[in-house]
Amino acid sequence: MLRDPGPARSAPKGGRPRRHGGALPCAKPGTWHPAPGTWHLAPGTWHLAPGTWHLPEVTTATNTTRYGNAEATAWDRMHPRLAHRGPWLEHAEEELPILHSTLIRLKVERLPDDRDPKPVWLWCSATAATGADVDRWWQSSLRRFDLEHTFRLMKQTLGWSAPKIRHADSADLWTWLIIAAHTQLRLARPLAEDLRRPWERPAEPRRLTPARVRRGLRNLRATATCPAAAPKPSRLGPGRPAGSKNRQRAKRHDVGKTVKRAESIKEHQTRRG
Repeated sequence: MLRDPGPARSAPKGGRPRRHGGALPCAKPGTWHPAPGTWHLAPGTWHLAPGTWHLPEVTTATNTTRYGNAEATAWDRMHPRLAHRGPWLEHAEEELPILHSTLIRLKVERLPDDRDPKPVWLWCSATAATGADVDRWWQSSLRRFDLEHTFRLMKQTLGWSAPKIRHADSADLWTWLIIAAHTQLRLARPLAEDLRRPWERPAEPRRLTPARVRRGLRNLRATATCPAAAPKPSRLGPGRPAGSKNRQRAKRHDVGKTVKRAESIKEHQTRRG
């Protein structure tokens, strides 16, 4: 639940203007959509019942091939009402700051596989957004799912987090090797055969996922050219003598200490004594 900035001026009787305006709960459409009987149109006028709902600053509509008509609605300078708990428990000043942002509601016409589309609420720390900014933000949020699936593939299929690496340079080198392997899977997509599992759906030609390309990559070694020379035979190194102990202890890194936070300002002051 976010709140609007409130009135810019004080009340007729004077005093300080309100820091927090009306609330906009995302689960209550009556706060961001006009309820029946709260508004009407007259020639040249627009009447609203005071404090009933919030008028959006930006409204855009984009025709997409995958989701149909996508409608984005944005409210500017919305902020949460902070409290002295959680990360703001040790805030030095008594008055907490106001974090203005942009609230976006995205509603699409359809979803793949005939699923029921539900609205998606997005938040951006920037303010004074235009229609182009709102469209770019929600489209960037959709691309986030592609990145998450890529990280999952690197960790579970390619073994990005499998080795227990002790040095940062070794971790960087291993990461670049994983990126090179992912690039090879992308380049081999047109040549790989779809070796799908019985419960998987058939994929379109030249549209295989990197995990499916990896299954058929062993069949491409016989037909693909190898620019590198054949490996030369050699023997293993002597290594450490049998029975001897490793006197070079591994470097340990402190992972830090986790302390349970107090749930209220009173509990926090009691702990500090």
